[in-house]
Amino acid sequence: MRLRSFAMVLAAACLLLLTGGPVSLAQQQTQQRSLFQMFWQLPAQPRTVAPQPRQRVAPVVRRREAPVIVRDDPVIPKVDVSSHIVVMGDSLANLLANGLDDALNNRPDVEVIHKAKPDSGLVRSDFYDWPKAVSDLLASEQKISIGVILLGLNDRQPIREGETVHEPLSPRWLELYRDRIDAIANAFAGKRVPLIWVGAPPMQNGRLSADLITLNDLYRQRVEKAGGQYVDLWGGFVDAENRYAATGPDVSGQLVRLRLGDGIHFTAAGARKAAHFVDLVIRRMIEAAPQGSVIALPVSPETGAPTALELQPGGIERLIDQMVAGVPMIGLPAALQAKPLAGPIQPLTGQGPITEQPLLASITEARGRGDAALQLERVFGQGIAPDPLPGRLDDYRWPR
Repeated sequence: MRLRSFAMVLAAACLLLLTGGPVSLAQQQTQQRSLFQMFWQLPAQPRTVAPQPRQRVAPVVRRREAPVIVRDDPVIPKVDVSSHIVVMGDSLANLLANGLDDALNNRPDVEVIHKAKPDSGLVRSDFYDWPKAVSDLLASEQKISIGVILLGLNDRQPIREGETVHEPLSPRWLELYRDRIDAIANAFAGKRVPLIWVGAPPMQNGRLSADLITLNDLYRQRVEKAGGQYVDLWGGFVDAENRYAATGPDVSGQLVRLRLGDGIHFTAAGARKAAHFVDLVIRRMIEAAPQGSVIALPVSPETGAPTALELQPGGIERLIDQMVAGVPMIGLPAALQAKPLAGPIQPLTGQGPITEQPLLASITEARGRGDAALQLERVFGQGIAPDPLPGRLDDYRWPR
């Protein structure tokens, strides 16, 4: 038994030496198994791999860098307000003040101060006493270079004098109303502050318009007598037949609506148009005043009151005409007595001054005198165009 066991161990050791050890046996078994699978087994089925969803890659967003803009904005110097325009009156005056804000927008040295009181007038002093309000305003610390007033819309009411009631536009009513106009105009004249009184525009109501014509005439007489300036708006808000017009040309010439549906108040375009007439007078007063001085009426050196020239109707216009003509002004400051930069227009041909004669009248007088008369009669009378001249635009003849 022992010999048999020894022989078996010896045979196993020899077999290991011949085959190269346990590793070689494992490799031979693997090769044999692989050959068996190659010839005797079916090929293994490939694994089906589920397709992976394709992931979208977000595009790369390139941020644009904001360009650096170097602005060369002009430095606008700060301008001090040197002219203060105080607008007083009723609701129409309030709209007029809005129009003046727009008209004087290019003048940073001018300020428009709104002091209008809607539903007010010169009749109902118990509601709002304009003569007293003007006196208090001129006595206050409020700076006033020019006063602008527009009233009359609410003044077609009876005036009470004690126990007596006077009907609108009656003789006594007109006297009392005139005194209240004088109180305002004289208050400005006493403070030597220019006053611009704006006449009421026409209204859709015919009776109201007729009464406002009477009041406008009274405004003009009393204000110009006190040295103030009257501005008439009537012609800017009527048609060719002098009747109320709700639409018309604005300041740029475009046909727009100028009045609201009530037939009384202005639209924005109408207020701007009304302010245009007042703006012309304001700019003329500001430019005529010396730099750095207060706009004031000329006064007499003896009495300190406005000169007789300014107390007459149209005195300011005559004053300007005389200054242009070089006539010396008594009582004016030295700056206003200097000669203006521009004088009257003179013809360069040496001929006499041209008379203000309508073109139609000139044509009528020229008829009946020689060839010129025949040519005028042919063109304007018969409507025949003149013969074309060579080289002129109306010469359509083929050149030879």
